[in-house]
Amino acid sequence: MSVQSEQGKKYLSTKVTPIFEKLVVELVKKQPEQVVPFMIQWLTQNQSHLEGGHHHHHHEHSQNESASDSDDESVEDLVDPQILIKQKQGKTMRTSVSAEAYGQYNQKSAFVAKNIPKNANQVLRIKQRLSQAFMFQSLDENEQRVVIGAMEEKKFKAGETIIKQGDDGDELYVVDSGLLDCYKEKANQEKILLKTYKEGEAFGELALLYNAPRAATIIAKTDCILFSLDRPTFNHIVKDAAAKKREKYEAFLSKVEILHDMIPYERLQIADALHSHKFSKGDYIVKEGENGNSFFILEEGIAVATKVMQAGQAPVKVYEYKSGDYFGEIALLKNQTRAANVIAESDCTVVSMDRESFKRLLGPLEDILRRNFHKYEKYIN
Repeated sequence: MSVQSEQGKKYLSTKVTPIFEKLVVELVKKQPEQVVPFMIQWLTQNQSHLEGGHHHHHHEHSQNESASDSDDESVEDLVDPQILIKQKQGKTMRTSVSAEAYGQYNQKSAFVAKNIPKNANQVLRIKQRLSQAFMFQSLDENEQRVVIGAMEEKKFKAGETIIKQGDDGDELYVVDSGLLDCYKEKANQEKILLKTYKEGEAFGELALLYNAPRAATIIAKTDCILFSLDRPTFNHIVKDAAAKKREKYEAFLSKVEILHDMIPYERLQIADALHSHKFSKGDYIVKEGENGNSFFILEEGIAVATKVMQAGQAPVKVYEYKSGDYFGEIALLKNQTRAANVIAESDCTVVSMDRESFKRLLGPLEDILRRNFHKYEKYIN
C-alpha cells in the first residue's frame, strides 16, 4: 500500500470516523425527516468539542449525578453509546445495529399488538407504573390501552438475572415492585454498579431501540414483580409516540432562551420529560403561597404574574410571559412556596417538568437560572 494510502487510512480512522460515529448515533436516535440540515446543525453546534478531540458524551453531566438523584434514568445515559453502533458478532442474524426506520422505501405494515388477559388490579397497577415512566408519557389514551393489553406480568426472586450484558433483547421491563441492580461489566474488571431501579422505572429499551445487545446486566436485589413489553409493540406504539412528541417540541425548545446552549440531544431529553397542559383565559396556572413542584414553559398564549404587595389589597400585575418564557424555577431552586400567581391572560398551552426531572435535566443550568432571578426582584423581596 502506498504512503499516500496509508496516510489517508490513518486520517480517516483518527479524524473522520470518530466524528461520524457520534453523528450516526444521533441520527439513529432522532431519525430526522430532514437529514442534511440536522447533520449541519449537529456538526455546527458540536464543532468546538469535535475539533478539540474531546471524547466525552453529550449527556456526561447526567452520568455524574448519583442514581438517587434520578427518578427515571435510563441505562442509555449510563453506558458508552459506542455500543449502539457496534454489531454483535456470531450470535444472531442481525447484520447491523440500527434503529428500525420506516419511510417511503420501507413502509410500515399494519400492526396488531398481542393482548394478554388481565384482571382489573393488574390493569390499574400497569396504568400507575406507565404514568411514572418517561418513555410512556407520550402515549394517548388508545395507545396506552394497546400497551397495557400487550404487557405481561413476570415475577423474579432476589438474585435472579433479568437481563445479561451482551445478550440479545426482545423485551423491556417496567418495575411494579421490588429493587433491581444495574451492573456494567468491563474486561478484566469487577462489575460496576450503575444504579438501582425501583418501582415505576423502566429498563431494557436500549436493545429494542437500536437492535443492540444488552448494554448492562440487571439482577433482582429483592423479590420483584415486573411488567414486560415485547419489541414489536414497543417499536410500533411507544417509540412512534415518543418520536412524534420529540418532533413537536424540537423547534419550540430550541427557541427557549435558557436552552440555547444545550445540544439537540439534551433538548430531546427535556422533550421526553414534558407534560402539556391547556388553560383558558383567567385560569390560575400557579397560585401564590402554594408549594411548588413543577417548572413551566409557556408554549402558546400570554400569561401574567400577579402578587399581593400589601395585605388587604388586590394583587397587581408584575410580569408578563410570552411563548418561550419560563416560570416556577424559584420555588424549586430555593425550596420555597410560590412567590406569585401566574394567570392565563389568553387561552394558553403550557408544558411542565416535575421537580426530579428539573433537577436531573436542568441541574447544570442552575447558575444561569439563579442569575436571572433579577427579573423577579422587584416583587419577591
